[in-house]
Amino acid sequence: MNWPFRALRLLVRLTLAQQLVLLALLPATVATLGAIAVLTRQHLASVTELMRANAQTVALQVATVAQSQMQRMDRRALQRTVQSGSYQPHVQQVQVWSEDGEILANSETIDRERGEGLQVVAPIVADDGKHTGKVMVEISLDAVERAKRSVWLNVVLVLAASLVGVGLAGWWAARRISAPIQALGEAVDRLGAGEDAQVEVAGSAEVRRLQHGFNEAARALSESRALLESRIANATAELASKNQQLEVASQAKTRLLAAASHDLRQPLHALTLFSDGLANGETDPVRLQRIGHIRECVDSLDRLFSGLLNLSQLDAGVLQPQWADFPLDQLFDEISRNFRPVAEQQNLRLVVRKTELWVRCDYVMLSRILNNLVSNSLRHTTEGGVLIGARRRGRSVRIDVVDTGVGIAEHHQSRVFEEFYQVDPQPRQGRDVRGMGLGLATVQRLAALLNTRVELSSQPHRGTCVRVMVRAAEAAPALAAAGVAPPGLGVEEEPSLEGVRALVIDDERTILEGLQVVLSNWGAEVMTAQTRAEALAFADNWARPPDVVVSDLLLQGGDNGLDVLAALERHPRGIGAATARLLVTGETKPDRLREVASSGVAVLYKPVSPKLLRQAISAQLAAVGGGAREIRNKT
Repeated sequence: MNWPFRALRLLVRLTLAQQLVLLALLPATVATLGAIAVLTRQHLASVTELMRANAQTVALQVATVAQSQMQRMDRRALQRTVQSGSYQPHVQQVQVWSEDGEILANSETIDRERGEGLQVVAPIVADDGKHTGKVMVEISLDAVERAKRSVWLNVVLVLAASLVGVGLAGWWAARRISAPIQALGEAVDRLGAGEDAQVEVAGSAEVRRLQHGFNEAARALSESRALLESRIANATAELASKNQQLEVASQAKTRLLAAASHDLRQPLHALTLFSDGLANGETDPVRLQRIGHIRECVDSLDRLFSGLLNLSQLDAGVLQPQWADFPLDQLFDEISRNFRPVAEQQNLRLVVRKTELWVRCDYVMLSRILNNLVSNSLRHTTEGGVLIGARRRGRSVRIDVVDTGVGIAEHHQSRVFEEFYQVDPQPRQGRDVRGMGLGLATVQRLAALLNTRVELSSQPHRGTCVRVMVRAAEAAPALAAAGVAPPGLGVEEEPSLEGVRALVIDDERTILEGLQVVLSNWGAEVMTAQTRAEALAFADNWARPPDVVVSDLLLQGGDNGLDVLAALERHPRGIGAATARLLVTGETKPDRLREVASSGVAVLYKPVSPKLLRQAISAQLAAVGGGAREIRNKT
């Protein structure tokens, strides 16, 4: 960047007063320097001409005296003449030359230092008009140099005096002009900060007009701001009131849903147990078909309640990822086993492509995500089928769930992941595709816990593709060859509970009866209690503690299943480390879920299928070592 641009940038950074002073000084400086330069040149030229004239006069005097001496060629007389000429002021040297240039006489000053000189030549003319020689006079220019020094000193003094005068005058004018503007700027800052800002009307007519206009504008703005603040305050108060009403309504809705969920889960759980008890040993095809219809209805309700429970667990923060590396194909095999009968029942194809990819993720959460996606695709597909596959994408693995279903219109796609949002469901081919709109909402919440994302693309009447990105992992061939399965995956077996002593605690008589029927059918010896007192009464009389205690969370009179378990542990003949513990509850309140999660006791959420209950009891018995009993598996 060249110097004009730098000077311009520097000028822009100056204040208005500094710019005005600089604007006054620059022309004054240029004008003063110009005038001094002209006058100095003229003065020095006059001094130089004066010195030249003095030298010319001395030369003419010497030439006049030397005229007769030249005719006689009297060198001594010529020498005396030039010496007398050199005594004149400022003369440094005098010479007499012959016509052919020979120096006939020469005299130089020896009493002062010689400096720069000016030479003047005058001819020597005889009486007949002929030139008989020349006289050269060199005169010193010290006077000119002294004049120059004197002039420069005067220049500096005059320039300084003029600049000081102009600067003071410019500063006064600049302050007079900039002070009102600065006051206006400060008033604008106060106005911007929300303060009242008025300036004094003073100065020139133009400035007074500007100040008056600013005061009027500031007054109008202050009134508008006060009015706006009043409106904002009213709107804020109204919004706070509405928010409070919404919060109260939301809490009421949450309590209602939780209470309704809990109260509905109780009979549904009993219905699940009784339906399994009815099917046990039944051979009549008509009755088995009716029992099958009952189970289908129970399973449908179970899916709806599971969706609510999943969201409640996510809201409560009780679900945290358990990271592990596992082969994706094992999860795909589980999905294929779970959903292939459902697809075949609907005359659909379920294609699960084999893959050798490994991922690092929470097995249970990823399984729940894919199960929800596949279930949702099968529910909304009438022909064709569902495809599940995976591909490597850099450091990630992309899992695709593609269906040929009804698709989702573009204006719905941004909202299908919201809770309870559903595209208008339409019954298709006699199948009920209704749900609660929680499947994709649960998928989105779980994906957020796994620090991943879910992408959806769909076209109406052509199908939908949902992509899930998970972190890739390096394969572990040794584990794969050894058949080690990740958490949550294994070969399902039907454990036997023959000879197992079980204490069941629940305040609902129907649930106790259902559990007694189911557990007795599995070969267990069952004791049932509705209250803490009944459970402790069993502890007073039993020969040995039960192998497993299955308790509800909320009991009569506000009692808590966890407290009952603690009371049984404190009883002298109560349960110990060899007794398995299992909670079965219909609670979905976040605080209750956190309480259960922090207890460390295994928990199932109502309604619980007999198969899941059997597996959970078996797992808890195996975890505590089984005591003196032996758990046998059916083959």
